[in-house]
Amino acid sequence: MLYRRFGRTELQMPVFSCGGMRYQFKWQDIPQQQVPADNQANLEATIKRSVELGINHIETARGYGSSEMQLGQVLPKFPRDQIIVQTKVSPKADSQVFQADFEKSLKNLQLDYVDLLGIHGINTAELLDYSIRPGGCLDVVRKLQAQGKVRFVGFSTHGPTDIIIQTINTNQFDYVNLHWYYINQVNWQAIEAATRHDMGVFIISPSDKGGRLYDPPQKLVDLCAPLSPMVFNDLFCLSHSDVHTLSLGASKPTDFDEHLKTLDLLDRSDEILPPILAKWEKAAISTFGENWVKTWRVGLPRHEKTPGNINIRTILWLRNLALAYDMHEYAKVRYNLLGNGSHWFPGNKADGVENLDLRECLRNSPHAERIPDLLRETHKLLGGAKVKRLSQS
Repeated sequence: MLYRRFGRTELQMPVFSCGGMRYQFKWQDIPQQQVPADNQANLEATIKRSVELGINHIETARGYGSSEMQLGQVLPKFPRDQIIVQTKVSPKADSQVFQADFEKSLKNLQLDYVDLLGIHGINTAELLDYSIRPGGCLDVVRKLQAQGKVRFVGFSTHGPTDIIIQTINTNQFDYVNLHWYYINQVNWQAIEAATRHDMGVFIISPSDKGGRLYDPPQKLVDLCAPLSPMVFNDLFCLSHSDVHTLSLGASKPTDFDEHLKTLDLLDRSDEILPPILAKWEKAAISTFGENWVKTWRVGLPRHEKTPGNINIRTILWLRNLALAYDMHEYAKVRYNLLGNGSHWFPGNKADGVENLDLRECLRNSPHAERIPDLLRETHKLLGGAKVKRLSQS
């Protein structure tokens, strides 16, 4: 395993982390006796394999149902100074509720302390305020740190880049969990801000949110050759030294195997990546033309500023992925989350767009005249049954 300094925490962080939202039995809290023996055995085997590989950062959350409780059956078996444990707790308007949630996490994990506590989902200005205002969640964390129950504090986010940067610039956090990978690089400025503040940078879900790379379409396989899509994306992310660790949402012990192939390639990333990146760009340009590829994002409004709260930028992005790279399944799932994802995946789909006047909100887009038709076409292409977030399952 390779390790990187996790910002000002000074922790030596493995470049892969074991994310804890896919091996648990339920997305709800349940008693331990309701967990089937085979599910618990699989989780324990997955954690054991992770640590054997040197992936000693185990990450979970209060919102991951039975994950913490099931981990509590295995984590205390390891020497405490040989594992890095992170859990995450959502910010609350009442910081005492936040504290109670954390205490439940610590009890579930059967640990005296966690190395990393993330405030989970600072996605909006309101949730940031809950976190940093006097008497808010961060004040609770400082008390927990003084009590020895938390070593370092960070935050996770699915929010817009400006909210992420605003949170980073408070200089109150030691690390950030955020989305960034080849198909979605919009948060690079946030990573640069985190680097300026010497924060650890943890990438969320590179193989799932990064494109369902465990089940890629043939076109993606061809574009990434001679690498697999998962290894390509891992190598792309880790070729940037500002990125410290990628979360692998393992559901079984063998889920680490493909990712491990990345380790021997890292010192040759400058040689390996450019031909593959050129193929990706060529595929996009051959599908849409260079002007669209270079300018489609320009002047697009935030969903809050769009009639019907339509998330135009996300919809056009998903259209691009579906048409240029055959990423139809990924695009359909993400598209049908719109309208159901709350602040985790905000904005609405394009159904009913023909009844809306988008001229004013698109006045700064070079493609203003085309976009309403493209939104209608995308809804026909990707629209389907509503999709729920995993935690709503």
